[in-house]
Amino acid sequence: MMPALLVSALAGYVLGALPFGYLVARAKGVDIFRAGSGNPGATNVRRVLGRGPGNLVFLLDAAKGAAAAGLPLLAQRWGWLAISSADASIAAIVGLAAGLVGHSFSCFTGFRGGKGVATTVGGFAVLLPLGLLAASAVWIVTFLIGRYASLASLLGALTLPVAAFFLGVSRPLLGLAAAVAVFVIIMHRSNIRRLLAGTENRFSRPGGSAPAP
Repeated sequence: MMPALLVSALAGYVLGALPFGYLVARAKGVDIFRAGSGNPGATNVRRVLGRGPGNLVFLLDAAKGAAAAGLPLLAQRWGWLAISSADASIAAIVGLAAGLVGHSFSCFTGFRGGKGVATTVGGFAVLLPLGLLAASAVWIVTFLIGRYASLASLLGALTLPVAAFFLGVSRPLLGLAAAVAVFVIIMHRSNIRRLLAGTENRFSRPGGSAPAP
């Protein structure tokens, strides 16, 4: 079991560390670390470069989260890992956790990175799809009301462990959901300060300008 966990952790970190936000922006001639909020996540890429590049980064970051969580499960199912289904699930949890660390502290960009929201979405689409559905609903409603992507991400992340608890998932998966919520809050601490100060950026409403903070 230990070799499987180590392989999952290493593979998850490398997958998570792939700096898609930086690469997509660089292809457009932009250093995303010096533009907008300086964050290489999908939200900042969309704010700086528009909907197309932003959506592309979101999909790519979600895909690496799904891969980090899904590869151990597929490897066990296809016989590449001689472990039980329960152990493969734990390896998948370790893989996603490592992927989130890799995304936020990428070895390819000087240990800088995004805040892990899109990668979390991809990973929990594999591990906890109903919980992700609940978190996504909270994200959408919050964003449509306030147009704050950061607040929507925070409330969506907090929904994950609540949904996991009521869905009766395993303790390791519940622990991961709770840890992810804490991780997302920590990574959004500067956004929280701006939200409290009333200076956080909003996305413009379709057909009009964003309301003043």
